[in-house]
This record gives sequence, structure tokens and C-alpha cells, in this order.
Amino acid sequence: MTKDTIRKQWRRTRMSAETGVVHIIAILTALTGVVNAASVLMPALVDRMALLRNFLPLEVRHGSHLAATLAGFALLLLSVNLWRRKQTAWLLTEVALLVAVIGNMLKGLDYEVAILALALGVVLFAMRSHYHARSDPPSIRNAGLVALAALGFTLAYGTVGFFLLDRHIGVKFDLPGALRQTVVMFTQFTNTGLQPVTGFGRYFVNSIYLVAAATLGYSLLLLGRPVLVRQPATPEERARARAIIEQYGASSLARFTLFDDKSYFFSPGGSCIAYVLKGRVALALGDPIGPAEDFPDALARFRTYCECNDWQPAFYQTPPETLDFYRAAGFSALRIGQEAIVDLGAFTTEGSAGKELRNTNTRLAKLGLRVETHLPPLEPGLVDELRLISDAWLTMMHGTELRFASGWFDDDYVRRSTILAVHRPGGDICAFASLVPEYRRNEAAVDLMRRLPRVENGTMDFLFAALFSWAKAQGLATFSLGLSALAGVGEHSTAPRTERALRYIYENVNRFYNFKGLHAYKGKFLPRWEPRFLIYPGAASLPAVATALVRANSGDNFLWAYLRPQGARETS
Repeated sequence: MTKDTIRKQWRRTRMSAETGVVHIIAILTALTGVVNAASVLMPALVDRMALLRNFLPLEVRHGSHLAATLAGFALLLLSVNLWRRKQTAWLLTEVALLVAVIGNMLKGLDYEVAILALALGVVLFAMRSHYHARSDPPSIRNAGLVALAALGFTLAYGTVGFFLLDRHIGVKFDLPGALRQTVVMFTQFTNTGLQPVTGFGRYFVNSIYLVAAATLGYSLLLLGRPVLVRQPATPEERARARAIIEQYGASSLARFTLFDDKSYFFSPGGSCIAYVLKGRVALALGDPIGPAEDFPDALARFRTYCECNDWQPAFYQTPPETLDFYRAAGFSALRIGQEAIVDLGAFTTEGSAGKELRNTNTRLAKLGLRVETHLPPLEPGLVDELRLISDAWLTMMHGTELRFASGWFDDDYVRRSTILAVHRPGGDICAFASLVPEYRRNEAAVDLMRRLPRVENGTMDFLFAALFSWAKAQGLATFSLGLSALAGVGEHSTAPRTERALRYIYENVNRFYNFKGLHAYKGKFLPRWEPRFLIYPGAASLPAVATALVRANSGDNFLWAYLRPQGARETS
């Protein structure tokens, strides 16, 4: 075992131990919150209360009950964000623990609970460097505004209620008296002898505390929100990303990293990572793009950047060549399908293997169909005609545009794309495909594939044959047909349990979506199948990452939109 391997294993072990300690502290914080709440409900010891009566007025003791209760409630909520290493949660937890210590001592000399809170506060202070995840600054401001608004609303709610509900309360209040009663309930945690005479009156009195607890809880939840990306990348960032991607991009995904839905992370070594933020997941499209030697550092820095923003990093459609880098960094990998790559040098419509496609081409050519290449920039009238076809296709498919890992029909994008279109004898277009550049890689890829609802059988085969011929004439070596989702996943008994579960989906949901049909259609062009992977932080994060992927691909619209194929989307 090399020294470098030993260092990596030691680093992973240390990180795992530190994470375990952070999680234990979060659990202890929640337990401390429960203990605080329970101690308020239990009667104080007589001798301790007798000692307190000599020094503290009744109002202070009642107010301490309220302080201990609120502190316990806050600790329960904050424990979730301590688990996520939130800086704001750490600071508020220290404050809540201090309030718990003081409140427990003043409400009944509960020094056992106070010592527990104090000890936890000391441990948290010693661990302060481990809490580095930021909260969303606008959400922090909103939390303060919500807290102030909640206080004002609750005071108004209690004041108006006491003033109007005298027959339910049993006491007639004027407005100043109603306000004073509400303030007393807040500051002393007591009804000061108030005895509602109806069930509705008792409900109202208790509802004041329920409203206060709900608004306090909402404020704390806002404080725990991860940093949100509210603005798209700046023009300067997009220009910087474009320069890196055009220099180092080497896959069919590279062009999609330049779309407007992406944000960018830049490493000091000259790499770029294009990602979208969905919930707490920063979902990157493909590998980091940049100098090969910068890959490990770019990956490590992006992970640190995500952790500081309370995000979970994930990478979609990574190739097998880079799996070792991700695994060395502590990530998990899930096989999600295969990309179909056609070898243009070997592809031919001659011979027995190409007989079916050759016959289709001959038949459609006799009907007067032809394929024309339209180079950018396209004329506005042509873009309008293509949009009509695209809209008809989407209506036929009962779907919406996919995003993230594919293009969508944007007039400017289509205008700047190379389009191969199937023209009928009269000159009108019935189907088209857009091509994607792959920069440094000697390959082309298909993006948008659209057709009218009524076309001649085999029209898309006719178009594919033209695509391959065009790419071959350009001197390209290969042609990507895109990802065949779930193909080749979990085929072996030694495959991980998650992949075997995906295999079950692949085998059994064809009545909802024809995974096998799409895979078989691409297979007729005899492609080379290359596995693709989803990279994620660990098993616990997989549900959130899967949800983020669905949202990114479907534009937050429909869950089933993720299942629509990429590349060759329509096969008839």
C-alpha cells in the first residue's frame, strides 16, 4: 500500500469520524430540548422552590418557565440544522442553551438540566470550527421580519380576542387590559388565574401559545435554509465558462453546460463545473471541464464550496474513466444507463445488416422525400416553421420541454444550430433534428428530434441515415444517440442493490414508458454502448439527488417528464 493511499484512507477516516461527532452533538441537542420541555411539565422540588421564593418574585419564576420551554422548543428545531453544520444554527443553539441554563435555574433550581445544557454548550463551543455551512442571507433577514411580524400579530390576536370574547373568558377586558393580559401570558407563561368558562374560551387561550410556537418555528426554519441561487450567471461568468468549455469540452453534454439554466463554479486551476441548484442539491452536468491534472482539485474545491453553502454535490452522466477520482473523494456511483455511440467508419447501409434501412431510404426517396442541411444562422421563417413542428410534437407526446441534459426549443438556440430537415415533395418540412458540437472530441450528437404527428413510416430512420452521412462527410469519427436510460443497469447478480432495483423498473414499467423499445431502436444502428453514472455523496442523499434530477430535467413540472428519452426521442 502506497503512502498516498494510506493518506487518503486516513483522511476519509478522519472526515467520517468528524461527521459522526457532529451528528452525535445534533442528537444530544434534540435530547436536551426534550429534557427541557419535560422539566417544565414536572413539579419543582419543594425545598428548592422554598429557597427560590426568598429571592425571586413569582413573575420571574413564571417567566423562567416560558424561557425554558421556548429554549427546549428551539433546541429541537435547531438540532436538524446542527446536523447540517449550519453556522447560524450553531450560534442560535449556544444562545438557546444559555437561556436554558438560566431558565432552569430560576424556575426551580433544576441544576441537573442546567448542567446538561451548560456541558453541551461547552462542547459546541469547542467544536465551533466544524460548523461552516452558511444560511441564505435573504432568508435570515426574512426570518427576523417574520419573527417581528409574528410578535405583532400574536399581540394583536390576543388583545382583540380578550376584548371581544368576554363571555367565553369570564372576564370583561377593555383594550389596555386585553393588551396587558396578552403581554403577561407571554412574559410570565401564566394565565394569572384566568379561568375560561367555555370550551371555545379555553381553546382561544391555548391558541395564543400555539400561534407563537408556530411562528417561532417558521422563523427558525427560515434560518436553516441553504444558500439559494436567485440570479443566473453573469455575462462575465458565462463568457469565462464558454472559453473553458470550448477549449476542454469533450462530450455531447458540453454544449448543454452553456445553457441559461446553469450556474458555474470555477477552480483556481482553470476548470469549470456547470450545475443547477434544486433544493439542497447542486447537480452538475457531467464531469468538471478543464485541464486533466486539475480534476481532483476542482472536485475537492467544489465539494467544499457546496458544504459551505449547505448543498449536496452530485454529478449526472459521468463516464467510467473518472469514477476512481470520485470514489477517492468519498462519493458513491450509481449506473443509470448507457450512451449509444455509432462508429461512423463502420456504419453502412450496404449488405445484409443495412438492408432494412436501405429499403426504407429507397422507398421514401421514391415518394419524393429528401433531407436538406440548414446551416446557421437560420432564416426567421424557417425557425417559425420548425417551431410549429416542435409544438405539434409536444402536443402529440403530451409533454413539456426537457432541460438540464438536453436542449429545448429556444428561438435563438435553434437559429444558431445546424439543422437537418426532412422535406416533402412540396418543400414543407415534416421532421427535423438539431446537431450539437462536441468541441475537442471528433464526434457529433443529436439534440432536438421533432416530427409532425402524421408522417410516412420510417421517416425518422430516413433522417438518422442522413445524420450519419452528414457527420461522416464532415470527417467525424462517431455519432452520439444520447443516453438510453436504465439500459445495462443491474444485469449481474453482483450489482449493487440500488442498481438491481432500477433493473426491476426497467423490466416492469414498459406499460408506462417503453425503455426497452427506445433501447432496441437505438440498437438497430449497431452502436457501441458506454455506461454512464450518477455520482452522489452517499446513500442518505440519494432520494434528494434523484428528486433534484427530476426537477432539473423537467423544469419543476411533471415527475414523468424525466422519463422521456434524450437524443432520439421518437422512433416511428
